[in-house]
Formats: sequence, C-alpha cells, structure tokens
Amino acid sequence: MKVLIIDNIHPFLINELEKHNIICHSYLNKTKKEICAIIKNYEGIIIRSKFNIDKNFIDTGKKLKFIARSGSGLENIDVKYAEIKKIACFNAPEGNRQAVAEHALAMILNLLNNINHADQEIRNKIWRREQNRGIEMSGKTFGIIGYGNNGSAFANLLQNFNIKILAYDKYKQSYPYQADMSEITDKADFISLHIPLNKETEYLVNNEFIKKMKKPFFLINTSRGKCVKTSSLVTGLKEKKIIGACLDVFEQEKNSFDNLTSEKDSDFRYIVNSKKTILSPHIAGWTNESYYKISKILSEKIINYLKSD
Repeated sequence: MKVLIIDNIHPFLINELEKHNIICHSYLNKTKKEICAIIKNYEGIIIRSKFNIDKNFIDTGKKLKFIARSGSGLENIDVKYAEIKKIACFNAPEGNRQAVAEHALAMILNLLNNINHADQEIRNKIWRREQNRGIEMSGKTFGIIGYGNNGSAFANLLQNFNIKILAYDKYKQSYPYQADMSEITDKADFISLHIPLNKETEYLVNNEFIKKMKKPFFLINTSRGKCVKTSSLVTGLKEKKIIGACLDVFEQEKNSFDNLTSEKDSDFRYIVNSKKTILSPHIAGWTNESYYKISKILSEKIINYLKSD
C-alpha cells in the first residue's frame, strides 16, 4: 500500500505506517493540480488544510481507501461523498483538545486581567494600576457551545473557578452541564465556541445571536473563523453588547489557515486596533505535545482500519 502525505506531520505517523509495510511518499510543495495528477497511484492521503478534497479529487483517486486529516476538523473534505465511495475519513480531535482548552483559558484570563496592555505599559515605563484593574471569572456563567473533545476539555479546566457552566451540543443526547441555547443566551457572561464549521454553524454568532444575549458578554472563538460574522462582532463591540473578544481564528483566513485573505477591510482593522480583543494566529491546538499526539492517534486509527478491512 502507498500513502501520499502532502502536509507537514510529526514523523511518528510515518514511522508507524512504515512498520506496517505501508510506503509513505511526502510531497509537501506540490500544488493541488500536481497532486491530482498522481493521486490515482495511492490508497491513502494525509492532509492538514492545504486544499479542499472535493468530489472531483475523490473521483480522481480511484484507489483511495482512506483520507486522514492531521487536525480536528474535516470541513475541507467532502466526507459524505467519500463515504459514498467507501473511503474512510479520519481526524484526530482527541490530539489537540487539551492544547485548545488551555489556549482558550489563557486568552480569556489575559483579556480579563489586562495582561497584554499592562505588559506593554511597563516596558514603556508607564505604571498604571487603577486603569488595569481586572475582572474575576468567579461567580460568572460560562456558555460552552459544542461539547465534543474541545468543549469538554475546556469545561474540565473551568471547574475550579467557582463558575456556572452551561453547555449546548445539538448532536449529543446526554452530557454534563447540559442546557438549551435559550438558557445560554439568557444567563451567560461568556460564550465559548467549540464547533465544526458547516452550513449550520457558519456565522452562528451574528447580529441576531448577539441581540438574543440578555447580558453583555465576552466571546471566545477557538473553533473556525467563519463561525463568527466579523461585522456583527464589530457592531457588538461598538455597542458594548460584547465586552471583549478572544479570537484564535478569523473569518478572513485562507482555506489553508496559513495566512489572511484580507487584512485591510475596516472591520478587521477595528478588531486588530481594539483594546477589547486578544488575538492569536490559529495556534490554539498548536503545541509540541499536540503535534505528537495527533500523529499517534491518526496512526492508530489508520492501522486499525486497514487491519479490519
């Protein structure tokens, strides 16, 4: 069996596959067109976010048995069509769940305690205490939307902060902190998104959602940029309906998540220049530990699948 690798992955995955007599070819710099020209020769492909694996690509890969994404989401893969073609799709959300949870917590604690601002002021010989008075999370209500790997890991970190947790997940029947969306919009002081990007979640946080929130709130998004409509976020910040926002992902990201498609639009500039935001470049799940764990989990899923095939 031959497997094509088109994105950087931890070498553990290649080593494990080769132990099972799977030949791995890495082509990290080829374009989608170039990959399409050779995919017919491979039974498996491993990708992160370089491009979309759509119907035409899948049809071209006539030998494909599996598609594996080195990450948590599968939105760049036409999973439904792959299933029709009897191609297995794998991802590894278990691998970066702790990293995402810790990053989300770090961002909101930073924002609430003015750490970025205070740090820069000290470096510029400015000593302001009252202006940097913080806000405690204790006694507040956290609304977690999406209670899968990342949402549940985040809830675990929040347990010792003396806060109330309300969680909503449309696709689960029973889970801790279960609440409906109306309870979250009625009571939450914080909204944290831990959801995949699909037709139902695209622009979930929009003008309508923000208007439904009974209290001014803090927003945390470590899921996908297009789950939040940037113009609505800016309006919410200006109208003080949103007190502050922690954003690891952006509507303006390229499909590959390696850069931004438009850094010059006025809404994005507002977010960048606002003192009410904490921003990072899609690195919530990007730790040394998660890099290894994702490859370890993918290797187990792929090998177990091939053994059972």
